Amino acid sequence: MGTEVAWEWLFRVALILLALGLFSSLLRCIRGPRIADRIMAVNMAGTQIVMMIAILAVMKGEGYLTDVALIYAMLSLLATVLLTKVYLGVYRERKIREKKEESARG
Repeated sequence: MGTEVAWEWLFRVALILLALGLFSSLLRCIRGPRIADRIMAVNMAGTQIVMMIAILAVMKGEGYLTDVALIYAMLSLLATVLLTKVYLGVYRERKIREKKEESARG
C-alpha cells in the first residue's frame, strides 16, 4: 500500500512540473521574440502534453490514453514540420526580395 501512494505522489508532482513547463512554453510562444522561438515553443508544448497524457495513462491504467498520446504526438510533429516549412518559405522570399532591392540600388 505504501508504494502505491508513493507512485501516486510522484505522478502528481510530475504532472504539476509539466503543467508549469507548459505554461512557460506558452508564454514563450506568445512573447517570441523570433518566429523560430515560437515554433520551438509550440513543439515543446506538444511534447509536454504528450508526456502528461502518458502519465495519466499509467496513473489511471487506461490503455486507450496511450493511443491518444501517440496520435497527438504525430499531429504535433506534423504541425511543427508545417510551421517550419512555412517559416522557411517566408524567409527565402524575404532574402530574394532583399537581393533584388540591393541589386536595384547598386
